[in-house]
Amino acid sequence: MAKKKGNAKSGIICLVIVFALFGYLGYVMGMAPMLKTVMATAHDLLLNTVFFLMAVCVITGALGRIFVEFGVVNLLEKLLRPLMKPLFNLPGVASLGAVMTFLSDNPAIISLAHDKRFSSYFKKYQLISLTNFGTAFGMGLLVIVFMMGLGFFAAPLIGFVGAMVGCIVSTRLMQRFVIKAYPSYLEENACEAIVETEKEEDNSEQSMFVRILNSLLDGGKTGVDVGLSIIPGVLIISTFVMILTFGASADGSYTGAAYEGVELLPWLAGKINIVFEWLFGFADPHLVAFPITALGAVGAALSLIPTFVAEGWADGNAIAVFTAIGMCWSGYLSTHTAMLDSLGYRELTSKAILAHTIGGLVAAIVAHWLFFLYALI
Repeated sequence: MAKKKGNAKSGIICLVIVFALFGYLGYVMGMAPMLKTVMATAHDLLLNTVFFLMAVCVITGALGRIFVEFGVVNLLEKLLRPLMKPLFNLPGVASLGAVMTFLSDNPAIISLAHDKRFSSYFKKYQLISLTNFGTAFGMGLLVIVFMMGLGFFAAPLIGFVGAMVGCIVSTRLMQRFVIKAYPSYLEENACEAIVETEKEEDNSEQSMFVRILNSLLDGGKTGVDVGLSIIPGVLIISTFVMILTFGASADGSYTGAAYEGVELLPWLAGKINIVFEWLFGFADPHLVAFPITALGAVGAALSLIPTFVAEGWADGNAIAVFTAIGMCWSGYLSTHTAMLDSLGYRELTSKAILAHTIGGLVAAIVAHWLFFLYALI
């Protein structure tokens, strides 16, 4: 009986929120123009943003698979290994997780964590912090290539440095939270060490052409899968964020065209704009829509940038900040719960989210001030 009452209560709350949202939008825009704008915006995002992002995913997926096939990933792992302990307080093998998530997406770190050969190098508190560590590098290659495709080159690289700093903060904070909650995890091994007996498959008998062709096609197929997976986030989240971000048509009326809206988010951001201007260097309150969207899906957040650039709101500083916070947060609100649940530590989700929220903000602040110094030079 209590369960039915709980379901009824949550159902009522859901209806109130839905009617309040659409009632507000319909009141300001008119019900018919509002519905037309929702459909037109989603349609335009699908045609002009999602397919572009999918193309980027296919290219970066193919490039990532080439790196794996010809040993570039192993080379990067060896080069980065000495940095893991002093920067992230993680074993050297964690660098492999950074490279793999950078080339693909956040969950790649979990597939590695489930491998006993990999996890045997970690203490429990370190293994749990991989959720934060891997998320901060998730879809990094896609984000950087996307920004460069818009004509920005130095800014995304500065943003990447900011994301690194944010990752350090997030990972180490998570480790502190875990040790405080479970002191025994400081010394407990994640799993027992095992003897390496398997050998890598020898592909030397295949011709160079076949290896390149297979890598490109397999990686491209993975890119298509990633591109398809971002469609719901882009169409649902971005559509409503844009309606809450942009205003009416040029003459102040609502025609039902794509990207019309009520400008609620800029209005709210304008009330505390000095905070965003000082911390992130945002010259326009509309830009706050990016970090809000990146909380749920970085692919959806990227879909906002072409419009920001076209409107003249986004400059090099904004691109650096977007890269940093987009990489570091990388839709962590939608992935942290599933990732920690997969590792068997669901009860630590709130701590992981808090640590990563702080890490993402630090990443954005560092990127802003690094770009400020770069601009002075």
